[in-house]
Amino acid sequence: MSSQLSLEQANTIIANAFTKGAELGLAPLTVVVLDAGGHLQAMQRADKATFFRPQIAFGKAWGALALGMSSRTLFNIGEDRPMFMNSLIGLADQKLVPVPGGVLVRNASGDVIAAVGITGDTSDNDEACAIAGIEAVNLVADAGK
Repeated sequence: MSSQLSLEQANTIIANAFTKGAELGLAPLTVVVLDAGGHLQAMQRADKATFFRPQIAFGKAWGALALGMSSRTLFNIGEDRPMFMNSLIGLADQKLVPVPGGVLVRNASGDVIAAVGITGDTSDNDEACAIAGIEAVNLVADAGK
């Protein structure tokens, strides 16, 4: 079992996320894969995806890594405690995007080794594509609750 995600795995995650999006007939997606330290490992923006999508996808993945929980969990926290979430966003220099679509990547031991952020369609659909991509490389997708 690996303690880090390879570039090949990152690209496979992206390819399978796009495949899932096509199967579901979704709007053009943008997929970002960050390593465990929050550094960009791979990113692709589908044809016709708008130019701001990479920043949104990055913010979903970055927030998940920064706080050790999926962006869906962050969304739920924000609904319950909006002032707290607004404070976190400010402290994160506006990089954190607390809506579903940011999924932690865990290895078989449960260690976080990366995160995937997707944007372009509804947040639920973005998240479903992230999960499909992660599962395609036989890793655990942690999308929270």
